[in-house]
Amino acid sequence: MGRRILNDALRTIVNAERRGKATANLHPISTVMTSFLNIMKYRGYIKDFQVFDPHRVGRITVELQGRITDCRALTYRQDIMAKDIEDYRLRILPTRQWGYVVITTPNGVLDHEEAIRQNVGGQVLGYFH
Repeated sequence: MGRRILNDALRTIVNAERRGKATANLHPISTVMTSFLNIMKYRGYIKDFQVFDPHRVGRITVELQGRITDCRALTYRQDIMAKDIEDYRLRILPTRQWGYVVITTPNGVLDHEEAIRQNVGGQVLGYFH
């Protein structure tokens, strides 16, 4: 069920972006989802997000910027080694110029650039561009 929560939230963000909305409301939430959104915020794909009532079902309000064309969560978390991250990124993302693959590693949830810099592998959570 946890992987489906992330996928549903990311699809909600993409649908709100396509309809031209300024915000998207996500519920239920998970800690992996907040980590994924932190990476999106750090890379400039969303403006900000706020978490309401994280101890129960919870809700996240995301302020959109209009930069996201697609973001998906992989329902099968694929293992990836540090040396294979670049090949995987080239295969998944449409171009070299933009987009990020999000990986959960022993060092936390990282995008592919940070994982390559720290030379760690892990499991692929999803991607956005």
